[in-house]
Amino acid sequence: MLIPYIELAKDSAYKAGKILLEGFGTDFIINNKEGINNLVTEYDTRAEKIIIDNILSHYPNHSFLAEESGYTKADTEYRWIIDPLDGTVNFAHNLPVFSVSIALEKNGEIICGCVYNPVLDQMFHAELGKGAFKGDTKILVSSQDDIHKSFLVTGFPYNISENPKNAIEHFVKVVGSGIPVRRLGSAALDLAYVACGIFDGFWEVYLNPWDVAAGMLILREAGGKMTHYDNTTYKHTGETVVASNGIIHDEILKFIDYK
Repeated sequence: MLIPYIELAKDSAYKAGKILLEGFGTDFIINNKEGINNLVTEYDTRAEKIIIDNILSHYPNHSFLAEESGYTKADTEYRWIIDPLDGTVNFAHNLPVFSVSIALEKNGEIICGCVYNPVLDQMFHAELGKGAFKGDTKILVSSQDDIHKSFLVTGFPYNISENPKNAIEHFVKVVGSGIPVRRLGSAALDLAYVACGIFDGFWEVYLNPWDVAAGMLILREAGGKMTHYDNTTYKHTGETVVASNGIIHDEILKFIDYK
């Protein structure tokens, strides 16, 4: 009997998380990819390999889009989108804020996904149309309706020195208004934390599909909203993203001048 997709995603994330915890705080090889502080460690590649091998052992004909190994094509409608270590810079500097993100896409639509924080053993997961969960507990976005009382989170791209999409000005505008903003360094966790009501909203530019695919589904299944800066529906690709509880979404968009 074949294992359900969401159970396979979670099992793979647990296995990858175990590898990351074994390496966290130890001496390991760190390399640079394109961009400033765009790091990759041997644990990124080891975690990614165990995820792909685990999935292939159950579904050998599925294809993959993974951060480190790229795109592997197969004659199938199913594609797994994988970030084995979202928050590599944190991991490399011994900061315990990072995650594993795994999503499954069927004919271009995300049908299940999980985001796992191995340090805190937090497993966020969702299946299309079935709600979002942290472990066995159903989660929902916050009910905050006042942008000035909200708690937001953001991130910066590796080319922030080029100030893409006026990212610096947008950040200054939000924090200058007195709204508390955090920068965790893991977009997958950012989205999961909006989904469970810790944060009320999130925005960032130049994220990749593996950064957001699982978190996007979890957020929407928890009742949240996710768009581009122009308020068009986000589909785990594109240059800009805003995610929120839905109630303060338009107010966040006003800060980044989408009109």
